[in-house]
Amino acid sequence: MESGSQRRLDSLSRHFVRPHQANRSLFPNLLRGVHVKDVEADPVLIGGMVLDIQASPSISAKPKTTTPGKVHYVPGGVARNIAECMSKLGTKPYMISALGLDMAGNMLLEHWKSAQLSMEGIRKHHDIQTSVVCHIFDGDGELAAGVASVEAIEKFLTSDWIKQFKCNICSAPVLMVDANLSPSALEASCQMAAESSTPVWFEPVSVIKSRRVASVAKYITFASPNEDELIAMANALSCEDVFHPIQRDDIGTKCSIESLFQMLKPAILVLLEKGIKVVVLTLGSDGVFLCSKEGPGFINNVLKGTKPHGFSSQLHEIMTESCPSNLFLNIATSSSKTYPFAVHLPALAASVARLTGAGDCLVGGTLASMCAGLDVLQSVAAGIAAAKAAVEAETNVPSEYSLAKIADDARRVYSSAKIISHQSML
Repeated sequence: MESGSQRRLDSLSRHFVRPHQANRSLFPNLLRGVHVKDVEADPVLIGGMVLDIQASPSISAKPKTTTPGKVHYVPGGVARNIAECMSKLGTKPYMISALGLDMAGNMLLEHWKSAQLSMEGIRKHHDIQTSVVCHIFDGDGELAAGVASVEAIEKFLTSDWIKQFKCNICSAPVLMVDANLSPSALEASCQMAAESSTPVWFEPVSVIKSRRVASVAKYITFASPNEDELIAMANALSCEDVFHPIQRDDIGTKCSIESLFQMLKPAILVLLEKGIKVVVLTLGSDGVFLCSKEGPGFINNVLKGTKPHGFSSQLHEIMTESCPSNLFLNIATSSSKTYPFAVHLPALAASVARLTGAGDCLVGGTLASMCAGLDVLQSVAAGIAAAKAAVEAETNVPSEYSLAKIADDARRVYSSAKIISHQSML
């Protein structure tokens, strides 16, 4: 009798005891009129979760026949890769995406569960066909060909679904959106972030999809294109095709970093003039250009409201020791709208296994570092270190990161950072 009473009491208590972590998306009006930035929250990432099928031939592939080699199923998708990288560097992102209840979706969900990340923002349904991309690599680990089936992201990751998580977006230290989103979903996400001054990071994904920046540029704080995506974005924002990709073979192997910047600067300026605050331009083996019209004071800023703890706190401590902050704060800020303030950060030599996850891990490492309270320059250096570890791994994201190795690699990048454009160049 006593045990039965106790069971009934326990059952009743579960209805009255407040859950440890409530889903704030179910109560969109609770924080109306409240300064949501005072609420400690996770960064929010919105975009694709994709199953990558990676095929690596053992010998040179021949057309119209099969080739011996290895085939792997690897969790992928730009936003998903960035989220996994962030989680392994101590930051737990809140993911908003869409998956089917099929083989590919189940594999991705199981991997997500094993990382102990929230699944509340992931839309799951039998009608969704999980996005899948098949990659075929050459002998050097470069992508030779691929086929992408990612329509589900645009069809099911809708603005209506995203709006359910407005509270999460408004209280986040940063929102990352990838260009797999439909234009309407992109706009809805960015507008919600703008309402609470949440910084927005735009990841272009591809040359074609990068053009979707046109409708949301005014909301974007950070954008991380590669060279070809930069050109496409500048053309989309200019409403005409006036910029063209740089043909590296035409300029020879002796092109200096300064010369490369001068060639890319007109396109960079378009992004900055249209409202994007910081351009993190990835250059492959040539490193990164970090550009802003706001000068060194801006790139030495940190995200507001970040409260590093646990592994994230360790990242902050070890990076601060390796890379002292405010590296270029003594440089006068340019008042000109013609020349951006730009810093070059070099790439690191690596033993390449795969290149598919490098850009995503650069973004993930940068965002995790910013959420840990590091400034933008320190964070990009850490992002480059995270990208190096990614290209040396067989998966899109390394199975684990060594903080000591990240800090050591980031120190080498940070100490070699070089200003290539500021007021003295006028």
